[in-house]
Amino acid sequence: MEEKKELLNTGLRGITIASTKISDVDGAAGKLVYRGYLAKDLAGKVSFEEVVYLLLYEKLPDKEELKHFFSLLSKERDIPQQLVSAMQNSPKDALPMDVLQSAVSIIAQYDPDIKNTTREGADRMAIRLIAKFPTIVAYWDRIRNDKPLVAPNPDLTIAANFLYMLNGEIPDNDLTHYFDVCLVLHAEHSFNASTFAAREVASTRAHMYAAVGAGVGSLSGALHGGANTRVMQMLLEIGSIDKIEDYVRNILETGGVIMGLGHAVYQTDDPRAHILAPMSKAMGERLGEPKWYEMSKSLELKGKKAFKEKKGRDIYVNVDFYSASLYYYMGIAVDLFSPVFAIARVAGWVAHILEEQFAGAAPKPALYRPESDYVGEYCGPDECAFVPIDER
Repeated sequence: MEEKKELLNTGLRGITIASTKISDVDGAAGKLVYRGYLAKDLAGKVSFEEVVYLLLYEKLPDKEELKHFFSLLSKERDIPQQLVSAMQNSPKDALPMDVLQSAVSIIAQYDPDIKNTTREGADRMAIRLIAKFPTIVAYWDRIRNDKPLVAPNPDLTIAANFLYMLNGEIPDNDLTHYFDVCLVLHAEHSFNASTFAAREVASTRAHMYAAVGAGVGSLSGALHGGANTRVMQMLLEIGSIDKIEDYVRNILETGGVIMGLGHAVYQTDDPRAHILAPMSKAMGERLGEPKWYEMSKSLELKGKKAFKEKKGRDIYVNVDFYSASLYYYMGIAVDLFSPVFAIARVAGWVAHILEEQFAGAAPKPALYRPESDYVGEYCGPDECAFVPIDER
């Protein structure tokens, strides 16, 4: 009797599928690189707009280039009225990531370049997507909360404008700076799940919106873009710092997971977490509510210690761990954390789509077509013999 094959599910770990010039993650050294620059060296020193320019055009802009690029983005923030009407007619309890994914498909229908297969047309679609994502997310949050819409302010940066449209007040410099840094740190992360999804669709020569829609769908998953939401839900569930030790013990004894600890690539702390943590602390102090940062820090330390004692190996903090409390301090609804992630990551997605379809990082861009290992049953030495329905 033929032995059953063992089920295989590698998650493509360790499999190199394409070349890229956009970014690199050195998991062992804890380094994240954007076009040759360490992300930690860019965060807080350049704006999100500059990072977007770098990802798209392979260089940091000079002052005139940045001014022109800012103008292009600013002019594309409005969304079609038909999309606004569709959101207004959506159920108020619809999942924000579902609304965002649907919105991507809707605005594709109104893009004048949708049939344009040139690099120039794709560039324009990329700029529109980056510009419109914050508007979609802010509009949806106000629509579902029965608040009047706040139109985009063309003079504000992407970070400041989103917070303005979300809350109806122009944020101060500190708040704008913190949020801008968050966008920079979330803009790109090599071949993560959502970027791979976007590139896979792009490899079929589908248009920019179809590929980005796939990215949004992938990011909506709890193991990817939904992780920071689950971190905040965990903190809210714990409730206070004195309950953390019992929570950690219970999680490890029951085989659970401490959200925000552990990463598919890094074998050290995520470098982005070390930038986000002090910002979370500063926001907590600013608001006179250090509780969420202090809980996060305690949970990180106790979780690492307990994991080492029980498993005999180290576990590391990832980007979601401190972005959760930071977004919460900013007054962003917990279920908007993933859409906010998408506002930043769409820059990385479109850069990868452009590379996949036009830059030719690989000698000859090819349709992604991985193999699988069939482990299903056979009826005999060969294939199953077909039996008509009346004879079964």
